[in-house]
Amino acid sequence: MPRAIELLQQGRNEELWQMGCGFISLTTEQFMAIQKRLLLEQIELLNHCAFGNKVMRGAQPETIEEFRQQVPLTTYADYFPELAEKREDILPRKPALWVHTSGRSGEHPCKWVPITPVYAHVLTEVMCGLAILSTCKGWGDLSALHDHPKIVYTVAPRPYMSGALASLLQEQVTADYLPPLDEAEGLPFEDRIKLGLQQALSRGIDYFFGLSLVLAAIGDKFSQSSDKVDIRPFLTQPKALLRLTKGLVKSKLARRPMLPKDLWSVKGIISSGLDSMVYKEKIREFWGRCPLDIYSSTEGGIIATQTWDYDSMTFIPSLNFLEFIPEEEHWKWQLDHSYWPKTVLLDEVEAGENYEMVITNFHGGAMVRYRIGDMVKITSLRNEKLGIAIPQMVFERRADDLLDFVTIRLTEKSIWQAIENAGIAYEDWIARKKVGEPALQLFIELKDGYQAGEANIAAAVYEQIMNSNNDSYATSSVHEDLTDMINFRVEATLLPSGAFTNYTSQMQAEGADLAHLKPLHINPSDKVLSLLLAKPEAAPEVKVEAEAVTIR
Repeated sequence: MPRAIELLQQGRNEELWQMGCGFISLTTEQFMAIQKRLLLEQIELLNHCAFGNKVMRGAQPETIEEFRQQVPLTTYADYFPELAEKREDILPRKPALWVHTSGRSGEHPCKWVPITPVYAHVLTEVMCGLAILSTCKGWGDLSALHDHPKIVYTVAPRPYMSGALASLLQEQVTADYLPPLDEAEGLPFEDRIKLGLQQALSRGIDYFFGLSLVLAAIGDKFSQSSDKVDIRPFLTQPKALLRLTKGLVKSKLARRPMLPKDLWSVKGIISSGLDSMVYKEKIREFWGRCPLDIYSSTEGGIIATQTWDYDSMTFIPSLNFLEFIPEEEHWKWQLDHSYWPKTVLLDEVEAGENYEMVITNFHGGAMVRYRIGDMVKITSLRNEKLGIAIPQMVFERRADDLLDFVTIRLTEKSIWQAIENAGIAYEDWIARKKVGEPALQLFIELKDGYQAGEANIAAAVYEQIMNSNNDSYATSSVHEDLTDMINFRVEATLLPSGAFTNYTSQMQAEGADLAHLKPLHINPSDKVLSLLLAKPEAAPEVKVEAEAVTIR
């Protein structure tokens, strides 16, 4: 089968579009036909291996209905210790590589997941589709593509899934990573970003794939420090000097600090995670392009993606069998963990409802009716604007991060957005529900130079939460009375300067995994809170070095 780069070079644009983006042309019925065909193939593999016998608890289903009735829902504990020990001999198919994500502290410090050769190949096709969707203006548009895309390497290295995806993409295209893969993976995170951006001054940037937070941090650094640019280091680099000079002129004409969009015309930005929504407008302002948000996980690869309207996401049919636990069923399970929650399929979901995601890997993968731990909202049963006939979704929250105040339900997403909308300049934050009281406790570290009192911060965040709450619920006297009766409030506590940097330093000193270097935003433990509240000791600063130029 030809590679994406070969299709592009030969002008076989329709084949390239179908390979990467053909799924958005499916009807729901066609989507389900693909799902069911691939699941039956996976069931056959599971029925004939020791791993399937264990995970399916001895069941031998022959139909999809039997599979959903007889096979229990699983969490990572059901795959322990086999996956942790990388037991390839018992798996449905021998993997081509192993990837990992960090588990929860106190449970599994590391979740290993096998990726089979076929699964990896399908992933590369999906990734080509993401590249197309992040640049196109409509159906079949490939005008922004070229055969040697330049990509700044800003993801976690292999064996993290993001690093694996960066490597796998080379199967389809000849990507020029800045810095090159082998060099990038040997550098600390902040060093490879700094080096990549320095190289991009001479070579340019076509795509950014990584954390929205990093893009926003780079833009912030530019806007704060561009008046102190020292061009002397670039006098021997004519291309970099020319780019930098043009960027300075653009910013002066616009009467504002220099931004990344003054230096680079990025063709596509692909980002994943909760912070994509939070930083979406900042990224557009800084980089001149809206990021394409995708829904992905280590256990399930790429599950859904936005398209060129940058609105809700469309599900991908070829990597996982998708099941959805209705929110009501999820709450029944929360009250009684012996309860087996019912699931529905994509052709049974309802617009406006929330569902917990359940996936089963195709192509000989290991995850079987696996609960990712995410709650998604079905925003509509089709995208009328673009003519996409598949139900649309947005990431709603982690299934376990809801802070419930009866009439006000807050998630990491909603609290984060309230802080952003309040215009508070902050380094980071954590929040939890005050025990026995209808109060949100917000612990926040302000940026250097930003002055605000705890009462003012609490009032500003409260106002944003209430405005959002009023928009989210139909106004009724009953709802207003309940809200008044409960007397919901926000309490803000200022953390000492350097609190999160100090926490990261302590975690690094203890040998914590990459994903545990920062505390969870929602419901941190008492230990985490005590570390953040303690006055930081003098220690080297740990930060993302976002400068693309020498800044004094």
